[in-house]
Amino acid sequence: MEKTYISVIIPTFRSPDALDLCLTSAIQGQQDRKNQIIVVVDGHYDINKEVLEKHSKSIDILNLEENVGLCRATNLGVFNAKYELVLIVNDDNVFPENWDLSLLESYQPNSVVSPNQIEPTPSMFPQFLIEDLGRDPKTFDLEKFWQFDYHVASGGKIDETGSTLPIFMSRIDFLKVGGWDETYEQGMVADWDFFLKCQLAGMKMLRTYECHFYHFASISVNGEKRRQAEINGHEYAKYKWGSHIKHNPQNNLKFL
Repeated sequence: MEKTYISVIIPTFRSPDALDLCLTSAIQGQQDRKNQIIVVVDGHYDINKEVLEKHSKSIDILNLEENVGLCRATNLGVFNAKYELVLIVNDDNVFPENWDLSLLESYQPNSVVSPNQIEPTPSMFPQFLIEDLGRDPKTFDLEKFWQFDYHVASGGKIDETGSTLPIFMSRIDFLKVGGWDETYEQGMVADWDFFLKCQLAGMKMLRTYECHFYHFASISVNGEKRRQAEINGHEYAKYKWGSHIKHNPQNNLKFL
């Protein structure tokens, strides 16, 4: 029987320490070493050069040379995927062991699968596990995380509370709904827009608890500039859809 492989899309900007850990966990944690890992360098190549060269034998590098924004960077990564199933991951995520086999076992046609996440601080998503395993990529203990993840992978293997990153889906389905809308400022609210489009296209929004990605929520970009970009994103969504995109906190579905 022919094996199924995954194309992993990792957009990165200027967080080389997080990218290094992300790539180390992705490469060492995969069960089948023939998956494709595309790092989309969204500007600032020199900042990431050392990390990219370190992992060069295991990754494909898409150097955009200038900052085009998270949405376009993600779309270009998917356009360059050589496998039908794609996994879109931010560079501030850490991969669990055997992530590829766990995701393949969870995949269903016409669906968007979100692996669950572990974060160090309380989250707006009730499905996330809150456990402070580290807030700094430089001091993060990967082996400790893998041991922890092994013990928490449990219970309901899958439910319909997806609609959070990372996302695992068919490349054709991603393209069918138009991918990420590149007109959102700094990509803010573009994820809600994308999930809404997937729902309207009739896709199931699934969450698997068979593997948990770690997310350094504490190193995300914050501040007034980010808050204003988020406000602008919600206003643009209202302009586009005729009303603000709303969020159901129980199942994470998006609605107008």
